[in-house]
Amino acid sequence: MKKVLLGMSGGVDSSVSALLLKEQGFEVTGCTLELFAGSSCCNINTYIDAKNVCNQIGIPHFTFNYKEEFKKYVIDDFINCYANCKTPNPCIECNKYMKFGIMYEKAKEMGCEYIATGHYAKTEYSEKYGRWVLKKSNAGKKDQSYVLWNIPKDLIEHIVFPLGDFESKDEIRKIASDHNLKVANKPDSEDICFIPDGNYKKFLENNSEINPKEGNIVNSKGEILGKHTGLYNYTIGQRKGLGISNPVPLFVLGFNPLKNEVIVGEESELYKKEILVTDINLLLVDEIQELLDVTVKTRYSSKEAKAKIIQDGSNIKIIFDEPQKAITPGQSAVFYIDDIVLGGGKIVK
Repeated sequence: MKKVLLGMSGGVDSSVSALLLKEQGFEVTGCTLELFAGSSCCNINTYIDAKNVCNQIGIPHFTFNYKEEFKKYVIDDFINCYANCKTPNPCIECNKYMKFGIMYEKAKEMGCEYIATGHYAKTEYSEKYGRWVLKKSNAGKKDQSYVLWNIPKDLIEHIVFPLGDFESKDEIRKIASDHNLKVANKPDSEDICFIPDGNYKKFLENNSEINPKEGNIVNSKGEILGKHTGLYNYTIGQRKGLGISNPVPLFVLGFNPLKNEVIVGEESELYKKEILVTDINLLLVDEIQELLDVTVKTRYSSKEAKAKIIQDGSNIKIIFDEPQKAITPGQSAVFYIDDIVLGGGKIVK
């Protein structure tokens, strides 16, 4: 019997994943990672919910403390990004280092060949590419392949995503309800897990040396238009809360950290035809040797855009067919060929 270690948050997705894996003939062990005290995905209630589900369906459950590692790989990166005027996506770091890094090492220790999570994504062997691939799920807007681009490609054949073929969360809740799981109607966690109240600015002020530091708001010509309350309080594309009266709406275009300036401009200035990404991770090929037609997502919630990409050493240049709005350094650009994740990287500029 194939052994699998399932990451469980106490939510309905991972709980139903446990049911499905058992039905598919896996020997399932559930585990919950302790990552940050008081977070939305690892607090006393999540441990209890996960353990109760495991007890109900007859599988073992363990809790592992990885708070130090989470701080090192996820929280410190989150703080460092904002300190350098970038906008991070901590879920991507957590997936790379925690769920598909440390948890996989724990799985091997426990004699498990596979790991599983409740992500909406798929893995399968592709005859065309002669390797295991990461693919979009059938869940449309709920597909989570975007946040998985940074996982080690050698790991793909050892990952199971039980929810990959489902089209809606309603289907998952119905399975949970049909099996009398108490978590069937548990609400989704939408915020950054270690900032349950959603106030990332307060979190930065309380957990780092980042504090309000007034500076100038300028246009692209360097003309002073107003004052800001600290660079970390603003995001690219932001329109509201600038405190500037202007004949046409102004948006945040970027930052000059050396001068402690927020740069603003008109909406037309927000669009970019070409961007550069670094820290690349290619899952489908080992190297991109010529211009390649792909679709690209630059945010989890954004639509895919047609583009061409080319690799230059450790960077990838993206040339969009149509200019894209509010490209944000620190976010991830993820490349797709049809429904397969080619890879991705961190946006530099």
